[in-house]
Amino acid sequence: MRFATEHGGTAPAADQRLLDGVIFGQLGAEDEPKAFYAEMQSDGEYRAPIAWADMKPDELDGLILPGGHAPGMRQYLGSQVLRDRVAEYWGLGRPVGAICHGVLVLARTSDPATGRSVLFGRKTTCLPKYMERSAYLATAWKLGRYYRTYPEYVEDEVRAALRDPADFVRGPRVLSKRGTDTDDRPAFVVEDGSYVSARWPGDSYRFAKRFAARLDP
Repeated sequence: MRFATEHGGTAPAADQRLLDGVIFGQLGAEDEPKAFYAEMQSDGEYRAPIAWADMKPDELDGLILPGGHAPGMRQYLGSQVLRDRVAEYWGLGRPVGAICHGVLVLARTSDPATGRSVLFGRKTTCLPKYMERSAYLATAWKLGRYYRTYPEYVEDEVRAALRDPADFVRGPRVLSKRGTDTDDRPAFVVEDGSYVSARWPGDSYRFAKRFAARLDP
Protein backbone atom coordinates (compact mmCIF):
# COMPACT_ATOMS: atom_id res chain seq x y z
CA MET A 1 0.00 0.00 0.00
CA ARG A 2 1.24 3.47 -0.89
CA PHE A 3 0.25 6.82 0.59
CA ALA A 4 0.47 10.16 -1.20
CA THR A 5 0.40 13.74 0.07
CA GLU A 6 0.84 17.15 -1.53
CA HIS A 7 4.63 17.26 -1.27
CA GLY A 8 5.49 13.76 -0.02
CA GLY A 9 8.29 12.78 2.33
CA THR A 10 6.59 13.67 5.63
CA ALA A 11 3.91 11.61 7.32
CA PRO A 12 0.49 13.27 7.36
CA ALA A 13 -1.33 13.79 10.64
CA ALA A 14 -4.96 13.56 11.68
CA ASP A 15 -6.83 16.58 12.99
CA GLN A 16 -6.05 16.49 16.71
CA ARG A 17 -9.57 17.61 17.55
CA LEU A 18 -10.92 14.39 16.13
CA LEU A 19 -8.59 12.39 18.36
CA ASP A 20 -9.18 14.36 21.57
CA GLY A 21 -12.83 15.23 21.04
CA VAL A 22 -14.30 18.10 19.08
CA ILE A 23 -16.17 19.73 21.98
CA PHE A 24 -15.62 18.93 25.65
CA GLY A 25 -14.05 15.62 24.74
CA GLN A 26 -17.09 14.56 22.70
CA LEU A 27 -17.72 13.96 18.97
CA GLY A 28 -14.20 12.64 18.42
CA ALA A 29 -12.96 9.28 17.16
CA GLU A 30 -13.75 6.17 19.16
CA ASP A 31 -11.10 3.85 20.61
CA GLU A 32 -11.01 1.42 17.70
CA PRO A 33 -10.26 3.95 14.94
CA LYS A 34 -7.70 5.59 17.24
CA ALA A 35 -5.97 2.21 17.51
CA PHE A 36 -6.08 1.81 13.71
CA TYR A 37 -4.55 5.26 13.33
CA ALA A 38 -1.75 4.44 15.78
CA GLU A 39 -1.00 1.26 13.85
CA MET A 40 -0.95 3.15 10.55
CA GLN A 41 1.49 5.72 11.97
CA SER A 42 4.05 2.95 12.46
CA ASP A 43 3.80 1.80 8.84
CA GLY A 44 6.87 2.67 6.76
CA GLU A 45 4.83 3.59 3.66
CA TYR A 46 2.69 5.97 5.69
CA ARG A 47 5.74 7.62 7.21
CA ALA A 48 7.30 8.22 3.79
CA PRO A 49 4.47 9.14 1.39
CA ILE A 50 5.08 10.04 -2.21
CA ALA A 51 4.06 13.41 -3.65
CA TRP A 52 0.93 13.70 -5.77
CA ALA A 53 3.07 14.85 -8.66
CA ASP A 54 5.10 11.62 -8.44
CA MET A 55 2.14 9.25 -8.57
CA LYS A 56 2.32 6.78 -11.46
CA PRO A 57 -1.30 5.76 -12.11
CA ASP A 58 -0.42 2.78 -14.29
CA GLU A 59 1.44 1.24 -11.34
CA LEU A 60 -1.63 1.37 -9.05
CA ASP A 61 -4.15 -1.43 -8.63
CA GLY A 62 -6.62 0.75 -6.75
CA LEU A 63 -7.10 4.33 -5.61
CA ILE A 64 -8.88 5.54 -2.46
CA LEU A 65 -9.79 9.19 -1.96
CA PRO A 66 -10.40 9.68 1.78
CA GLY A 67 -12.62 12.28 3.32
CA GLY A 68 -12.30 14.85 6.04
CA HIS A 69 -13.48 18.38 6.71
CA ALA A 70 -12.37 21.84 7.84
CA PRO A 71 -10.46 24.42 5.79
CA GLY A 72 -7.22 22.43 6.03
CA MET A 73 -8.69 19.96 3.53
CA ARG A 74 -8.69 22.52 0.75
CA GLN A 75 -5.11 21.78 -0.31
CA TYR A 76 -6.28 18.24 -1.11
CA LEU A 77 -9.73 18.93 -2.46
CA GLY A 78 -8.56 21.83 -4.61
CA SER A 79 -5.33 20.44 -6.08
CA GLN A 80 -5.13 20.45 -9.87
CA VAL A 81 -2.01 18.30 -9.68
CA LEU A 82 -3.95 15.62 -7.83
CA ARG A 83 -6.91 15.89 -10.19
CA ASP A 84 -4.62 15.37 -13.18
CA ARG A 85 -3.32 12.12 -11.67
CA VAL A 86 -6.82 11.02 -10.72
CA ALA A 87 -8.08 11.65 -14.27
CA GLU A 88 -5.25 9.56 -15.68
CA TYR A 89 -5.95 6.74 -13.26
CA TRP A 90 -9.74 6.91 -13.79
CA GLY A 91 -9.18 6.40 -17.49
CA LEU A 92 -7.60 3.01 -16.79
CA GLY A 93 -10.91 1.65 -15.53
CA ARG A 94 -9.41 0.28 -12.33
CA PRO A 95 -11.03 0.39 -8.85
CA VAL A 96 -11.64 3.81 -7.31
CA GLY A 97 -13.10 4.43 -3.87
CA ALA A 98 -14.16 7.79 -2.42
CA ILE A 99 -15.79 8.57 0.91
CA CYS A 100 -17.30 11.73 2.43
CA HIS A 101 -15.52 14.87 1.14
CA GLY A 102 -13.23 12.69 -1.00
CA VAL A 103 -16.01 12.47 -3.60
CA LEU A 104 -15.41 16.18 -4.29
CA VAL A 105 -12.05 15.31 -5.85
CA LEU A 106 -13.85 13.20 -8.44
CA ALA A 107 -16.62 15.76 -8.93
CA ARG A 108 -13.92 18.31 -9.78
CA THR A 109 -11.84 15.98 -11.96
CA SER A 110 -12.50 16.42 -15.68
CA ASP A 111 -12.55 13.60 -18.19
CA PRO A 112 -10.05 14.71 -20.88
CA ALA A 113 -12.27 13.26 -23.59
CA THR A 114 -15.45 15.13 -22.65
CA GLY A 115 -14.45 18.00 -20.37
CA ARG A 116 -17.13 16.90 -17.94
CA SER A 117 -16.62 15.51 -14.46
CA VAL A 118 -15.55 11.87 -14.38
CA LEU A 119 -18.69 11.32 -12.28
CA PHE A 120 -20.92 12.41 -15.17
CA GLY A 121 -23.02 9.33 -15.95
CA ARG A 122 -22.08 7.53 -12.71
CA LYS A 123 -24.08 6.87 -9.57
CA THR A 124 -22.54 8.13 -6.34
CA THR A 125 -23.10 9.20 -2.79
CA CYS A 126 -21.06 11.55 -0.59
CA LEU A 127 -21.44 13.41 2.71
CA PRO A 128 -25.18 14.22 2.76
CA LYS A 129 -26.20 17.83 3.26
CA TYR A 130 -28.24 17.05 6.37
CA MET A 131 -25.17 15.52 8.07
CA GLU A 132 -22.92 18.45 7.19
CA ARG A 133 -25.54 20.96 8.29
CA SER A 134 -26.24 19.13 11.56
CA ALA A 135 -22.56 18.99 12.52
CA TYR A 136 -22.16 22.67 11.74
CA LEU A 137 -25.23 23.80 13.67
CA ALA A 138 -24.26 21.72 16.71
CA THR A 139 -20.76 23.19 16.95
CA ALA A 140 -20.82 26.66 15.35
CA TRP A 141 -21.31 28.38 18.70
CA LYS A 142 -17.87 27.11 19.76
CA LEU A 143 -15.93 26.33 16.57
CA GLY A 144 -17.38 28.65 13.98
CA ARG A 145 -17.19 27.17 10.48
CA TYR A 146 -15.05 24.20 11.49
CA TYR A 147 -17.54 21.76 9.94
CA ARG A 148 -18.00 23.80 6.76
CA THR A 149 -15.07 23.30 4.42
CA TYR A 150 -16.66 25.42 1.67
CA PRO A 151 -19.64 27.79 1.53
CA GLU A 152 -21.36 25.26 -0.78
CA TYR A 153 -22.43 21.95 0.71
CA VAL A 154 -20.56 18.87 -0.52
CA GLU A 155 -23.78 17.25 -1.70
CA ASP A 156 -24.76 20.27 -3.78
CA GLU A 157 -21.45 20.40 -5.62
CA VAL A 158 -21.43 16.66 -6.26
CA ARG A 159 -24.99 16.74 -7.55
CA ALA A 160 -24.07 19.54 -9.97
CA ALA A 161 -21.40 17.34 -11.54
CA LEU A 162 -23.77 14.48 -12.36
CA ARG A 163 -25.69 13.82 -15.56
CA ASP A 164 -28.98 13.09 -13.83
CA PRO A 165 -30.21 14.12 -10.35
CA ALA A 166 -31.27 10.50 -9.84
CA ASP A 167 -27.60 9.49 -10.04
CA PHE A 168 -27.07 10.90 -6.56
CA VAL A 169 -28.08 8.34 -3.93
CA ARG A 170 -28.33 9.82 -0.44
CA GLY A 171 -29.07 6.61 1.41
CA PRO A 172 -31.10 6.19 4.61
CA ARG A 173 -31.12 9.09 7.04
CA VAL A 174 -28.81 8.45 10.02
CA LEU A 175 -27.08 10.67 12.56
CA SER A 176 -25.23 8.36 14.92
CA LYS A 177 -25.53 4.68 14.01
CA ARG A 178 -22.28 3.33 12.58
CA GLY A 179 -21.43 0.08 10.88
CA THR A 180 -18.94 -2.25 12.53
CA ASP A 181 -16.78 -5.12 11.33
CA THR A 182 -19.43 -7.64 12.38
CA ASP A 183 -22.58 -5.58 11.73
CA ASP A 184 -22.55 -3.14 8.85
CA ARG A 185 -26.33 -2.86 8.53
CA PRO A 186 -26.31 0.85 9.49
CA ALA A 187 -23.71 1.51 6.76
CA PHE A 188 -24.38 2.49 3.17
CA VAL A 189 -22.31 2.50 0.00
CA VAL A 190 -23.03 3.04 -3.69
CA GLU A 191 -21.39 0.78 -6.25
CA ASP A 192 -21.18 1.58 -9.94
CA GLY A 193 -18.82 -0.66 -11.88
CA SER A 194 -15.28 -0.18 -10.59
CA TYR A 195 -16.34 2.82 -8.48
CA VAL A 196 -17.40 2.62 -4.81
CA SER A 197 -18.53 5.62 -2.75
CA ALA A 198 -19.68 6.13 0.83
CA ARG A 199 -21.06 8.94 2.98
CA TRP A 200 -19.12 9.22 6.24
CA PRO A 201 -16.91 7.29 8.72
CA GLY A 202 -19.90 5.21 9.84
CA ASP A 203 -19.80 3.51 6.43
CA SER A 204 -16.08 2.71 6.56
CA TYR A 205 -16.20 -1.02 7.20
CA ARG A 206 -18.64 -1.77 4.40
CA PHE A 207 -16.84 0.67 2.13
CA ALA A 208 -13.49 -1.04 2.73
CA LYS A 209 -14.92 -4.52 2.17
CA ARG A 210 -16.64 -3.58 -1.09
CA PHE A 211 -13.52 -1.83 -2.36
CA ALA A 212 -11.29 -4.76 -1.41
CA ALA A 213 -13.59 -7.12 -3.31
CA ARG A 214 -12.78 -5.20 -6.49
CA LEU A 215 -9.06 -5.60 -5.95
CA ASP A 216 -9.37 -9.38 -5.66
CA PRO A 217 -12.43 -10.40 -7.70
